[in-house]
Amino acid sequence: MAMLTAAEKRIGQQTLLFHNRPVILAVGSVVGPFEGRGPLGHLFDEVTPDSLLGQKSWEQAEVKMLEKAVDIALSKARMQPGDIDVFLSGDLMNQITASCCAARTVDRPFFGVFGACSCWTEAMSLGAVLVDGGYAARAVIATSSHHNTAERQFRYPTEFGAQRPPTATWTVTGAAAAVLTAGGDGPRITHATVGRVVDIGLKDPFDLGSAMAPAAADTIVAHLRDTGRLPEDYDLIITGDLGRVGKPIATELMAEAGYNVTPVFDDCGLRIYSDDQDVHGGGSGCACSGATFAAQLWADLARGHIRRLLLVATGALFSPTTYQQGETIPGIAYAVAIEGPDGGRP
Repeated sequence: MAMLTAAEKRIGQQTLLFHNRPVILAVGSVVGPFEGRGPLGHLFDEVTPDSLLGQKSWEQAEVKMLEKAVDIALSKARMQPGDIDVFLSGDLMNQITASCCAARTVDRPFFGVFGACSCWTEAMSLGAVLVDGGYAARAVIATSSHHNTAERQFRYPTEFGAQRPPTATWTVTGAAAAVLTAGGDGPRITHATVGRVVDIGLKDPFDLGSAMAPAAADTIVAHLRDTGRLPEDYDLIITGDLGRVGKPIATELMAEAGYNVTPVFDDCGLRIYSDDQDVHGGGSGCACSGATFAAQLWADLARGHIRRLLLVATGALFSPTTYQQGETIPGIAYAVAIEGPDGGRP
């Protein structure tokens, strides 16, 4: 069989075309009790009774959630860890500790990825590359975040109880996993658009929606430009965690580039919590896009409620050290185009 050239696998400057269309065979989601009280609470595979999960620390609890999400996804796919070829995962904890610790339990070849809150679609993009290219027949991707671990690491000690400004988002306590395969039934990954790092000079760790919005707009515009598609070619274009502040900024930036996304544009951070949960700017964290996709969007694709989806997880690439040293906050976004089993719209 003739090998495809790089030119046949790429579209434009940033977009990868998957000719074999890897299948998202199964997904798993685990969230904390606060997330379970939100609008998607009844859709998650497991809602934990507390944020510690019987562990001694929040960090250990996050590892446990990640392991549970992987177990759930594999169980739905009727697989064991030994059936998969590669495990890809990322999270927010220092040196992606949660993913590395969970990888001990999964015990398969491991790629650790870091794109801050964009880890879900970054891992999905790389997993799709491996499966589409024939380097793996089965891959598991995963991600996690925990409100208390993130607050303690990036902002103030959780016990301090600092007042949060209206622009602040609430890190989702949860984990998600998905099984990607070279065949089978399920939603199929057709494209991945690799984002550029975009930094507009913002420094406020309590307003990450504004910092990430330009990167989200840049990646979505790049995807539409590379593929020749229009926003209306998608039933839904959804970002990870821009929230109430970042979403309108991204919408305006895309309009300036000539794309009206308003009729099909949404954000996972605005779906996962209800207004009466008082999360200010909305949801954020690696699990924001991961858990929303695993709980709601995958099923909508599988059932034909959504025929074509553009999932765009977004990340703020900063650390406590860079913030304390006065560095600005770069943003990144990875977009993955996914179609339902019927192949999407013409």
